[in-house]
Amino acid sequence: MIEQDTIKLLRECDAGVKMGTKSIEDVLDSVKSPTLRELLNRCREEHLKLDHEIAEELDRFDDDGKAPNPIAKGMSWLKTSVKLTVDSSDATVADLMTDGCNMGVKSLNRYLNQYEAAEEFSKDICKRLINLEEKLAIDIRGYL
Repeated sequence: MIEQDTIKLLRECDAGVKMGTKSIEDVLDSVKSPTLRELLNRCREEHLKLDHEIAEELDRFDDDGKAPNPIAKGMSWLKTSVKLTVDSSDATVADLMTDGCNMGVKSLNRYLNQYEAAEEFSKDICKRLINLEEKLAIDIRGYL
């Protein structure tokens, strides 16, 4: 049970970190503020570090991880594309990123509760990803 919960939690973190990284990459070309761009790039780098750490842990269990849900990924891309086509302001970017962060935090907390038997190291990774998402949402509030 412990191993299965650990793997399942790591898979969800894997999908979440990939979704977050892709979402940041999808908006970067529209960012006008150098400060907002720096915040997003810094968060993207942190996501990539966590992605690497998650992949290493999953490798220990001979698991390939989990890609983001294709429907969720497609809907996110569509929403981002439409909103940025209509209004490519930093406020729109901040709004999209805040929504994404909030959805990520909600999902990750649900998985953290669902896989309560997971090993502490995997819970720590999940909590760090949650904190990263929460921090970004707070850091970009001034652009809303």
